[in-house]
Amino acid sequence: MKQLNCLIIDDEPLARNGLAVYCEEVSFLNVVGLCKNALQANDLLRKHTIDIVFLDINMPLLSGLEWLETLENSPLVVMTTAYTQHALESFKYEVIDYLVKPISFNRFLQATNKAYRLTNTNEKENSFFVKDEKVLKKVDITAILFLEAMQNYVKIVTEHETIITHSSLKEIKENLSKINFIQTHKSFIVAKDKIKAIEGNQLIIADYKIPISVRMKKNVLEKIMG
Repeated sequence: MKQLNCLIIDDEPLARNGLAVYCEEVSFLNVVGLCKNALQANDLLRKHTIDIVFLDINMPLLSGLEWLETLENSPLVVMTTAYTQHALESFKYEVIDYLVKPISFNRFLQATNKAYRLTNTNEKENSFFVKDEKVLKKVDITAILFLEAMQNYVKIVTEHETIITHSSLKEIKENLSKINFIQTHKSFIVAKDKIKAIEGNQLIIADYKIPISVRMKKNVLEKIMG
């Protein structure tokens, strides 16, 4: 598995250390440095190959956005800030995500999954990571049968196991191809190639029966037959 070298840039020690703790939980992240301002980060960028930067906006000397303007070849950037008003401006610099403090581990993991897919060409769009209790698990997208939303959790049923993670269906859906996966109900997303049969308002996948909502049925059938 390819390691992503990362920098954490934030003038608040608690914020820096909190992100470093999150990074320790993700097997493919390697923290190269913790920087209290962007000038410190410049030195590390010259000495190391950096794949991803977790960047605060409001900092002394140079703001995060001002620092991005000085870079010719920027690594992947995830903004980490207490302010929502800079979101549109930050995406002008092609940042890959914008995390608003306090940052949950789930949102952090979503951003790092995105970075992983963008940098790892061998496994691009074939896997992502979720937290199942205290274990970070790699999910093989090609093995997924279906996803089921359960209040604040999502059940991921694969050919090999069932994983329950604290997330939303919308967040997990961002890791999936729109061509290969179909939402059949507000609480279910299925793998198109795993569908064995259609029985009324249900899909048969392995030994499971997945509901099709009345509102979505026409669209679901079009995608299956298309």
